[in-house]
Amino acid sequence: MTDQFNNQNGYGQPGQPIPPAQGYQQPGYQHSYTQPVVDAQNPRKTSSGRTFGTAFAGAALACVIAFGGFTVYQNVTGAPSGSSVTLGASTNTEIQAQSTDDTLPEAVAQKCLPSVAAIDVYTAQASTDVFGRSTSSSGALTESSLGSGVVLSEDGYIVTNNHVVAGADALKVTVGGEEYDADVVGTDESSDIAVIKLRNASGLTPVEIGDSDNLTIGEWVMSIGSPFGLEQSVATGIVSATSRSQIMSNSESSGSDGYGYGYGGSSSQSGGYTIYPNMIQTDAAINPGNSGGALVDSNGKLIGINTLITSYSGNYSGVGFAIPVNYAVNIAQQIIEGKTPTHAQLGVSLSTVNSQNAKRYGLKVDSGAYISAVNSGSGAAEAGLEEGDIVTKFDGNSVSSASDLMLDVRSKNPGDKVTLEVNRNGDTKQVEVTLGSDESSQSAATQQNSGSSSSEMLNRLLNNSGSSSKNDAA
Repeated sequence: MTDQFNNQNGYGQPGQPIPPAQGYQQPGYQHSYTQPVVDAQNPRKTSSGRTFGTAFAGAALACVIAFGGFTVYQNVTGAPSGSSVTLGASTNTEIQAQSTDDTLPEAVAQKCLPSVAAIDVYTAQASTDVFGRSTSSSGALTESSLGSGVVLSEDGYIVTNNHVVAGADALKVTVGGEEYDADVVGTDESSDIAVIKLRNASGLTPVEIGDSDNLTIGEWVMSIGSPFGLEQSVATGIVSATSRSQIMSNSESSGSDGYGYGYGGSSSQSGGYTIYPNMIQTDAAINPGNSGGALVDSNGKLIGINTLITSYSGNYSGVGFAIPVNYAVNIAQQIIEGKTPTHAQLGVSLSTVNSQNAKRYGLKVDSGAYISAVNSGSGAAEAGLEEGDIVTKFDGNSVSSASDLMLDVRSKNPGDKVTLEVNRNGDTKQVEVTLGSDESSQSAATQQNSGSSSSEMLNRLLNNSGSSSKNDAA
């Protein structure tokens, strides 16, 4: 089975890049509009609810795990490192509406719109020589992309997606009808979360924060943001599913998205991975420019940060995804406190086992996550995992690939205990592991192996020469 990492379909086939049919004209300016790379041809589902074949809401991005890729551009908050900032509204209000068809959307929009920002991203214009080669920056700033954000504090902390602000040289943010200059406080590339801070802001309306752990499939939701630059836009829908997960490769995201919505450039993107565990699937419209915006419930409480879409065209097709608010705000809090965001880590290097390489190398199972190395001092090492073990289950759920195991690990917290089923030389063992933290290894870049190179990778893992493939890490 091929997925988004090794799709072999030809150009122009469903799920592949589609050439633009027309430009998008907005009053006052025009953006060249190119359809993004998406892969709806091969959606992949497992018993744990994983789904594949998504693309950034507004970007032809693919991301995978830089496992921390945390970058602090500037700290302009004036708050000392380690200080605690209360995020979200200090009071909660309940919305009273007679029906979802009548007053509920109006009431929720009225409550939430002051807490959602439009983010305009500017980058320095490069000078070129007669051959079109970049020579230096002219110092002139030009608007390169835009996205959305959600107000977390009265003094201007805003959470958004990393892919919205990546590569930004300047930010202009509009919230509550006022425009502010803003600075990036910090980003966590591996989670696609960023925090920015408005300059000289006060008296803003922080969003009320809900609970993404207690969502009901079918419950009413509203998406809020700036699709195609149309600020303060809302759309309603339902929670279509929960626990949807995705891994995307940053190495596939080089270059502009072609139309400047929701993706701030790739110059700062590493060659690693972005992991999206347990995302909320919704049919509320998410379009280019909605990235980083709010998904709220019927009480106007934030439950997710709009981030991804699955589409043949690159625009809304009824399947969008939001990062759960509990996960997003936890990362944002760490960034604001000056910490490096941390994630659960097993402490191993991995490769995917499939029927082809299992037969070639005489492996005892034909699917799973092959452990090619165990990090000294890690939870995996302390639990007795060994090189050559093949993980086939994680807390009772089947593991059919390295990506499966990475997603399972990221869905947990450092310190959690998990049970792995491993095949060791044909024998099945149950191993309990206490997950560690990736804080010490966040700068390590990893590369997702594609199905087309899996044999070469396993060849290297089994100490046969001639392969330059790299391992995944979890």
